[in-house]
Amino acid sequence: MNKVFLCILLFFLLQVTNAQKVDKKLQHNIEALIKNFKGNIGVYVKNLKTNKIVSIHADSVFPTASMVKVHILVGIMQKIETGELSYHQKLQYKDSLLYAGEDILGSFKNNESIELSKVIMLMLTTSDNTASLWLQSLAGTGKRINALMDSLQLQQTKVNSRTPGRENERSKYGWGQTTPFEMATLFEKIVNKQVISEKASEKMLRLLGRNYWDEEAISVIPSDVFVAGKNGAVNASRSEVIFVNSKKSRYVFCICTNNNADTSWNENNEAWVLTRKISALIWNTYN
Repeated sequence: MNKVFLCILLFFLLQVTNAQKVDKKLQHNIEALIKNFKGNIGVYVKNLKTNKIVSIHADSVFPTASMVKVHILVGIMQKIETGELSYHQKLQYKDSLLYAGEDILGSFKNNESIELSKVIMLMLTTSDNTASLWLQSLAGTGKRINALMDSLQLQQTKVNSRTPGRENERSKYGWGQTTPFEMATLFEKIVNKQVISEKASEKMLRLLGRNYWDEEAISVIPSDVFVAGKNGAVNASRSEVIFVNSKKSRYVFCICTNNNADTSWNENNEAWVLTRKISALIWNTYN
């Protein structure tokens, strides 16, 4: 009996060890790329075929900027799952929902109707802020979304804006916050059909595969490969999370930056150039 128990224990320990195995060569190469970055940076990579990881400041908390829209998506899909909302139901836009900017939804006339599914598409595909804040409210506000994140064991992945009790976090991180590890893990859970339900996870993955903003990490992945992703950007913070599925590789990757010295909005922004380099390195390493 003792021998059997010891064998089981040894097997379990080996599985845990393998699950946390670091890809030392890839980690070294990424560390070399980021060593001169002028700002704070965190990176997490997980090869979903081998379970090997790269983890560099991956448990540090960063602003999400528009990556927070993945949190909101989970909240909306949970409402759809319970029947409180319907994916194709008609909604009525009100001028009071407007968030000033260049959003498509913000150009709608007062009382104009639009399907919930299209509001979700605008939030994820074009990163429409008016659509996102409307959906945050429909999802039950940040408080309810944060409870869902807790249920997924994502303790640092939160909505801060318009969420009572999180004013201090909002002043520090903005609309939302996360860590590279937790953001990549949320994507991994969606890929593994572990968020809300199998059907809901599949729908979320399809929706996340339609990103208009595809000029950074996604741009270096061949166009015939499936990629789901969400990026976020404010002046001093640029971040991105993606899932890549090709014939040879299957992985999640998240890079978060903050306090960036380069706050420019052209394609040569330091954080964006670095994101493309890291994404290309990961792709070439696995393929």
